[in-house]
Amino acid sequence: MSQSTLELLEYDEQMAKRASWEAFEFTLLGEGVIEVVNGSYDDPREHTYMVHAEGKIPSDCTCPAWEYQEGACKHMVAVAIREPLLEAVATEPSTRADGGIAVEAPPYDDSEEECDCDKLSDDFPCWPCVPDGRREL
Repeated sequence: MSQSTLELLEYDEQMAKRASWEAFEFTLLGEGVIEVVNGSYDDPREHTYMVHAEGKIPSDCTCPAWEYQEGACKHMVAVAIREPLLEAVATEPSTRADGGIAVEAPPYDDSEEECDCDKLSDDFPCWPCVPDGRREL
């Protein structure tokens, strides 16, 4: 019988509670890298770290706690308790945490002259033109 990922990490009970209760958001960046954003803080951007996983095991983190404390940080434990996330990291680096596949947008084709923007005022673009880069909000 193989060990679970959590059994392979060293962490305490407080760390496990924080990892399961705090408002983490995860983004798979590919090649075993998971961006972890802690939305529990007023400015989550200041609490954004990269957890590296080797296979299905979080191996390190870019947070200060990982550098200065013994054992796994709460970001690594948060990744470890979300088995579908680890499964996605181990099998398909381009798979997104929401189950979708990361794809690049097709290049904008200038030959498409007509769009809904032509029927709107100059300061209000249609939605398809915004992500295509034809117009800005």
